[in-house]
Amino acid sequence: MDKLKIGITHGDINGISYEVMLKTLEDNRILECCTPIIYGSPKVAAYHRKLIDVNLNLNLIGKAEDAVATRVNIINCANDEIKVDLGKSTPAAGEAAFVALERATQDLKEGKIDALLTAPINKNNIQSAQFNFPGHTEYLEQLFGNTGDALMILANQSIRVAVVTGHIPVCKISEQLTTEKIGKKIEQFNTSLQKDFGITKPRIAVLGLNPHAGDGGVIGSEEQEIILPAIEQARQNGMICFGPLPADGFFGTDAYTHYDGILAMYHDQGLIPFKVLAMEDGVNFTAGLPIVRTSPDHGTAYDKAGKNQANPNSLRQALYMAIDIVKQRNNHDNQ
Repeated sequence: MDKLKIGITHGDINGISYEVMLKTLEDNRILECCTPIIYGSPKVAAYHRKLIDVNLNLNLIGKAEDAVATRVNIINCANDEIKVDLGKSTPAAGEAAFVALERATQDLKEGKIDALLTAPINKNNIQSAQFNFPGHTEYLEQLFGNTGDALMILANQSIRVAVVTGHIPVCKISEQLTTEKIGKKIEQFNTSLQKDFGITKPRIAVLGLNPHAGDGGVIGSEEQEIILPAIEQARQNGMICFGPLPADGFFGTDAYTHYDGILAMYHDQGLIPFKVLAMEDGVNFTAGLPIVRTSPDHGTAYDKAGKNQANPNSLRQALYMAIDIVKQRNNHDNQ
């Protein structure tokens, strides 16, 4: 079997994306397990490479089919006049991020690459008539699925957290929660844990919405009226799930270590504890779609841009996870 081709979009050129990409791909062992293809700018790559003193020569290609398996390849997706403004959000950086993403997703759709790794974008400067989404997840959902198909999973070797509601204001969380939606997310999570992570009978912990999971209705009724019925239905369908569980005590003790997956009701409920526990090697994986997409669990980190201080481990792990999930899906489908 040929090595997998992994497309890597360069994200925001004014942040740490190129630093963590170049530091990761400088390790020649990467080429033993995949053929990397950066969708970015050779000019910007050379600029960042000089800043951080990385010895990595990139192979410029015109299309993914021309990628050389023994090299780190790059497809030019940016205007040659593009300018880097380290640590700043600029319209040019947003446009460059989108153009690279658009080119890579088209190649992904056509099967020219096997998986996609997206470096961090600025969710503000990338907005345009072509990209009117809160983030990568929603954009990919629109391209490769239907509304509600995508499931955001944050993972490392010891913890996997998914969220029912993603990039929405906190004031809208409760109104977005329904028994049907939670039930669908439990099912999606269960399927992904089996198909993408190779866990035959996953144990899923479902968190409550309110403090102390509502305390039997004293601090809110969502647990009893909305979340619990979804859990009971999932159990009837053969899934192993528990809850609703109080989030604070769940993460405050080692309770989270006894489950294969944790389903949080909203973004910060799941991502704050995850990043406290796994910031250095955490990966964002978009489950529920026919394609494989991962990303590091950090943002553009403008404050570190150009200072050679960024830790590449999260992006490195995102690359490895993309490879592992593609292989795991192939094995699962061939069983």
